[in-house]
Amino acid sequence: MRINTNVSSLTAQEAAQNTSKNITGSLEKLSTGLRINKASDDASGLAIADKLRTQATSINQGIANGNSAVSLLQIADKSMAEQSNILDTIKAKLIQANTDTTSNDGKLSIAKDVNKLLEQLNNIAKQTNYNGTSLLQSGRGSAQESKGLSFQVGEDRADLIKTKTIQANSTGLKLTTLKGGASAAAVLTAGAVSTKFGKTIISASQKLIDNAISKLNGYRGDIGSTQNQVESAVRNLMTQSTNVKAAESIIRDVDYAQESANFNKQNIISQAGSYAISQANSVQQNVLKLLQ
Repeated sequence: MRINTNVSSLTAQEAAQNTSKNITGSLEKLSTGLRINKASDDASGLAIADKLRTQATSINQGIANGNSAVSLLQIADKSMAEQSNILDTIKAKLIQANTDTTSNDGKLSIAKDVNKLLEQLNNIAKQTNYNGTSLLQSGRGSAQESKGLSFQVGEDRADLIKTKTIQANSTGLKLTTLKGGASAAAVLTAGAVSTKFGKTIISASQKLIDNAISKLNGYRGDIGSTQNQVESAVRNLMTQSTNVKAAESIIRDVDYAQESANFNKQNIISQAGSYAISQANSVQQNVLKLLQ
């Protein structure tokens, strides 16, 4: 029997240290709720889980982009809805003017109303914006057509939903002739109304208004279909986000039932290890009997 090196005790101590490490790791998982807390826990699992988390983050940002796009499109649609009301009013006034029961003074008042309504139509196009981005024309100080808007609703740079160009002002709706005729000085004198705002001009103006209404409805139709497309994309992304998070959870999150059972097992083993070390140390005392 050898007492200088207690091999049995050393073996028991090594096992106890390994068990202690296992207990520490198990407690870390139970306290954080994660099965993978560092790369050494599961290197390949960590790489996959991190990629899934990045994907989920990107998808969630795409959802946020989509919701913002819906808000933007609703602003544009509501503004054009008001413009549509203006065009309807103008058409009604032109019909009122295109009858002999309306006097020259009445036609003069109608011409003034039409001019004011077209000014408000342009004001709406000028003022409608989302976070500084003009929606119905190229800019607040420019009546040119706006460039089509682009929304990234997805995790890839190619996941874009676009709108067509819009020019919802008197220039874009081809109403500059009507606006100029209605505001000309010659028209705004009762004596010249019959010639400058007569039946021929009024009939032509009604055709212009009809064309403008059709064009504006086309703009609204594009906005509406784009909104439907964005909302559909958002719903799809929400489903993807849920599934990706579920996949990440399977890899990264701890199973409490399994881990608590493992902790209890390691705890029992640790207690048994302490008893084994105690017994290994006491065995050495048997040598004393040989020396008696």
